[in-house]
Amino acid sequence: MILVNVDRLNKKAYLTANVRVRRNARIGMQMKRTEYPRPQLEREQWMNLNGTWDFRFGDEKEKQYAIEVPFAYQAPLSGLGLQKMCDDMTYQRTLNIPEEWQGKRIRLHFGAVDYRCKVYVNDKLVGKHTGGNIGFSFDITDCLNWQEEVLRVEVNDPCTDETIPRGKQYWMPESDSIWYTRTSGIWQTVWLEPLEELHIRDIKYTGDIDDGSVLIEYECSQKAADAEFDIRIAMEGCEVANHTIHGIEQEGSVRLSLLGNHIFHMANHGNGWCWSPENPKLFDVEIKIKENGSTKDALKSYFGLRKIETRDGRVYLNNRPYLQKLVLDQGYWREGLLTAPSDEALQQDIILSKNMGFNGCRKHQKSEDSRFLYWADKLGYLVWEEIGACAVFTRKSAKRTVAEWTEVVHRDYNHPCIAAWVVLNESWGVPQIATDKRQQAHSMALYYHVKSLDDTRLVVNNDGWEMTKTDICAVHNYNHGGREELRKQEQFCRNLTTKEALLASEPAGRKLYAQGYAYQNEPVMLTEYGGVSFLVSDGNDWGYTNVADEAEFLETYERMIRVMQDSQVLFGYCYTQLTDVEQEVNGLLTYDREYKANPAEIKRINDAYSV
Repeated sequence: MILVNVDRLNKKAYLTANVRVRRNARIGMQMKRTEYPRPQLEREQWMNLNGTWDFRFGDEKEKQYAIEVPFAYQAPLSGLGLQKMCDDMTYQRTLNIPEEWQGKRIRLHFGAVDYRCKVYVNDKLVGKHTGGNIGFSFDITDCLNWQEEVLRVEVNDPCTDETIPRGKQYWMPESDSIWYTRTSGIWQTVWLEPLEELHIRDIKYTGDIDDGSVLIEYECSQKAADAEFDIRIAMEGCEVANHTIHGIEQEGSVRLSLLGNHIFHMANHGNGWCWSPENPKLFDVEIKIKENGSTKDALKSYFGLRKIETRDGRVYLNNRPYLQKLVLDQGYWREGLLTAPSDEALQQDIILSKNMGFNGCRKHQKSEDSRFLYWADKLGYLVWEEIGACAVFTRKSAKRTVAEWTEVVHRDYNHPCIAAWVVLNESWGVPQIATDKRQQAHSMALYYHVKSLDDTRLVVNNDGWEMTKTDICAVHNYNHGGREELRKQEQFCRNLTTKEALLASEPAGRKLYAQGYAYQNEPVMLTEYGGVSFLVSDGNDWGYTNVADEAEFLETYERMIRVMQDSQVLFGYCYTQLTDVEQEVNGLLTYDREYKANPAEIKRINDAYSV
């Protein structure tokens, strides 16, 4: 991929950059998703099961298609691209497992399947899973015949069930306004790995920048009194810690100092060892289990030392006030929908965003592919993570939402890029939360449940309005007005000038806090604003506010940033949005990731916003 440094771009240069982006996108679309899918816990041996599978719709049992996994049947890259409303579907393929894997436990992994599924190997049920946001795995060893194996996945994704956490996926045949094409079935990588009976199941890192240490919690398949658990930690090729645990419990932990003779490298700023968007330093980890001199398991991993907290109405990163300049990212692609066409495409979105002066994103209504979080860790990019919301509130929707959040936090805990969990958005799934005590209780339960699983990050309670307990007062306001709408401009400015004015405002006709709850001196951020649209290619025209051309857009964008800079209360923002998506054309980039305006100018405006 050709990376474009827009610090030196002028008008002519950024048009050239767009050509490169288009070319790289086409290259990416010719590739299958072949990269290692779980970069936090990487083993040498594995088998990618992406590629061509047999596929049938439940209402067309006699008709069979060929589908390219991991792309949903609605996505062009699946080879089908069918906008068909169907609840049930079946995937099937054959495979041959390497002979040298015999004698090991074979584990089958799915990155994500929307929404519920049953998995069979050689007609034997190996497991079930419910939830479309996150992955799962099964041990399939006892179902194998070690010849040609038949893998079958039966999926149920009810198109119109409003109690399912589906986010932006529309329940009608054609997408409309802020609702997009559905993603049904397998939509992330499928893969196998061989494991010894004694192996590592999970690793969890919790860094402490104040004493320069990391707590490593591990889970193993079984207890082994005679085994050794070796941990080696390095920074930029230089070993900083090496520790052996003699005798393995199924669950255990160890705290390791990273200081040694490197105390000055632990500085909380500059070029120290703490992770930040400006300095994305990562510690490389190698872990081995040995028994009687033989290596039973070996994996590569990494972590970053990063501390994020709130104090006195500000967000602090590594003990210093830090302005989050985020962009709303829907995580959709024209050819793949929720599935990125390539690993390069995930990396490219972060680079294009950073080139415009953003230091992170709010991944909107989507639990993103682990590879995106990996690139955010590597490149230095903050991520606010969400899952798709339900449309209604019932006992069933509440249970499903809590279950998926539990899985998401477990999977993504180790990624230093994640700064916040956004457990609810704009009262989606809790439409009466303003006054309904039960829905308020659900909101509070989500906040404290996620905090109980992870107390190292911020939790945003109900991004936009009608908040209960939250770490960020997250405000949405699209009423900034266009070039000629002076009264709207003045009101937008007044609402954001002082804390009193902002807390009294109702930009969407909704109070910022639910009945019985109030502001508790948490940092205030404008976490959705803008949504400015102007056409550059096709005939779609939906957006929050329209401008005529690039010049008017830059004028409008600079005016909004200037209002925030002058505000006495705001401490960060999230602009809507990174890319166009289908009919929605309020992106800074087109759907094909072309710049609409000079990124150097956008970066100049973003850089002007400071503490």
